[in-house]
Amino acid sequence: MKVRRRTALVPLWGLALAGCGVQPTGVIGAGEPASGLTRGMRLYYASDSGLRGVPLLDPRVKNLASVMKLLAQGPGEAERRDGLTSLVQEIGGYTVTGTGVRVTIHMDGPYPLSGRDQGTGQLVCTLARAQSVLEPEVGTDDVEVSVRPAEGAVLGPYRCAEFLDD
Repeated sequence: MKVRRRTALVPLWGLALAGCGVQPTGVIGAGEPASGLTRGMRLYYASDSGLRGVPLLDPRVKNLASVMKLLAQGPGEAERRDGLTSLVQEIGGYTVTGTGVRVTIHMDGPYPLSGRDQGTGQLVCTLARAQSVLEPEVGTDDVEVSVRPAEGAVLGPYRCAEFLDD
């Protein structure tokens, strides 16, 4: 008798478990991809929703000047289709130096941006990331970037976090 009762209950348990109330859903949008500070070299570009970092897989990057040259070239085709642009393609002549947590862009002329804009954020975040990759003991969050125009006041020092949306 007991065997028959257990055998009769098995299909009922299966029905109970199958009807647990979880219904299938369609695709649910979750917004923009994660951004912020991760490992590896990145170039930062402007978008309607703020700065976005793009991984840079170029092993030839050995110094801050080479990173600046790559940033000045602007985003690639895929990034442009994704709505990214560069606001620093025509900033004029410059040299860039970095030691420890300090990075300075020495401009040959005036700095064409305001200092609190996405273009400056592109420079700051890209150079902060590059400095932390080139000098691994330095954290990206600790790097301070200053812009020294040929004439006028020094802008900064800035940290990348000042330009990233929360």
